[in-house]
Amino acid sequence: MYHTVLFDLDGTLLNTIQDLADAANWVCAQNGWPQHTLEEYKRFVGNGIPKLCERFTPPQARGPQQLAHTLVAFEARYGLHKQDATAPYPGISDLLNHLSSAGICFGVLTNKEHRLAQAVMEYYFPGVFSFVQGAVPGVPPKPDPAGAKALMARMGAVPQTTLFVGDSDVDVFTAHNAGLAACGVLWGFRGKAELQNAGAEHLVASPPELLDIILT
Repeated sequence: MYHTVLFDLDGTLLNTIQDLADAANWVCAQNGWPQHTLEEYKRFVGNGIPKLCERFTPPQARGPQQLAHTLVAFEARYGLHKQDATAPYPGISDLLNHLSSAGICFGVLTNKEHRLAQAVMEYYFPGVFSFVQGAVPGVPPKPDPAGAKALMARMGAVPQTTLFVGDSDVDVFTAHNAGLAACGVLWGFRGKAELQNAGAEHLVASPPELLDIILT
C-alpha cells in the first residue's frame, strides 16, 4: 500500500492537449509558421512550456529573443483559452474521492508554470489538492528530482511509501531519480511502449486499476 501519491497534471489528471495545441497553432499562424497536428503536440509537451514553444517553433526562429516573444504570446493566448476544451479524464474525480476517504495524501508535480498549475487545479478540482507544485525559477524541471523531493518534504512523505503517477517517460524518470516507484497511465499523451521502456513498475488502463495498486 502507498501512503502518498504524486500525480503529473497534463495527460494524467486533465486532458489539456487540445487547448495547448490550439494556443500553439494560433501563435504559429500569427507568425506564418507551419502548424502541427494534435499527435505531434502529444510529443511536444512534457518538459514545460518554454520547451513546448521551442518545439513548435521552426528552427530558423529559435533565437533567444524570438523564443522569448513566442513564450509571451503563447502564455497570453493559453491563459485566455486554457479551459475551452480541457477536462478531467473519466474516473479521475471518483479516484480522488476514494483516495481522500482512504486517508491517502496526494499532490501534483508538474512542469506547468506554478501559478497556472494552481489555478487550473483549483478550477477543475476545487478544494481537493492541498499540495500543488509547478515550475518555479531556480528549481529544475522534471525529470530532475528536486521538485519531487521538495514536495514530499512539504507532505511529510517518504520514498518507500510514495508512488509517482504520470503518462510519459519524463514522469517515470522523475520518479526513479527521486527514489520512487512509478505508475504509467495509458490514457494520456504517450503510450505503453514509452512507459515500459522507461521502466515503469506499474501500468494502468483505468483509474480503478490505479486505485487497486495504491491501496493494495
